[in-house]
Amino acid sequence: MHLAYPAVLAVLLFCTGLYGVLARRNAILVLMSVELMLNAVNLNLVAFDVWLRDALHSGQALTLFTIAIAAAEIGIGLAIVLAVYRNRGSSDIDRLRDTAETDAAESLPDDGTGTRADAGTEDADQATAPAGKAKKAGATA
Repeated sequence: MHLAYPAVLAVLLFCTGLYGVLARRNAILVLMSVELMLNAVNLNLVAFDVWLRDALHSGQALTLFTIAIAAAEIGIGLAIVLAVYRNRGSSDIDRLRDTAETDAAESLPDDGTGTRADAGTEDADQATAPAGKAKKAGATA
């Protein structure tokens, strides 16, 4: 068996996954792209295991560990995406840059440059965040 065929296929899979991670805005598509990258690694591990004729089959054993890690990653990743979607109403990655649950962060306007208008007062927001949550809890009670 030639090693070039699975290696080229693994490179194509990895590059497709890398493009998906860098270019997509939807969190679920980013998770799918990470899975493509992990599958490219699995293909390389098995191909090199067969090519080297390893008696212990360590490449296949590492592939099983990678599959287990990928399953855990997709389970936790989907749980996080669903929680964010329930709270925010969107799984768009660009809209998730500020995940703090403060009243001040939600009401501040964006100045159009990708940063908040109060970029220098983040320490003040962190100091007043517990007070804002206390006011909100007192108002709802």
